Amino acid sequence: MKKDDLTFDTSRGYGEGREIEVRMLSKKLDIELIQENSPAVTKRSSDEKERLINRIKRIEGQVRGIQRMIEDDRYCVDVLVQLSAINAALKKVGYTMLEDHTRGCVMNAVEKGNEDEAIDELMKVIQQFSRS
Repeated sequence: MKKDDLTFDTSRGYGEGREIEVRMLSKKLDIELIQENSPAVTKRSSDEKERLINRIKRIEGQVRGIQRMIEDDRYCVDVLVQLSAINAALKKVGYTMLEDHTRGCVMNAVEKGNEDEAIDELMKVIQQFSRS
């Protein structure tokens, strides 16, 4: 995989490959990430994690469905409709994470006096997210 690729390889799981991918994404977005051990980071609850993971798994299933549709030479419009649904689902996950980040990590950083750094990071993420 090239450094600029942003593909998600589900065979890698959540170990070292995922960390490399996050670093590559932060480099691509030109965003300085707050380190996990930073006091500004707020951990997700198990319910939040489960909700997000279930949504991503559903999206993964949709992507596999599109792969089968292409393999089966399905009508282009049907494939395009499914692609649109995946894009909408990914946006919803992104907005959910953005809201959780704002209410959790950013609020925590503001309470600890790190508001400038947290707000700068948030604004960069919002700008990047709104371009997609």
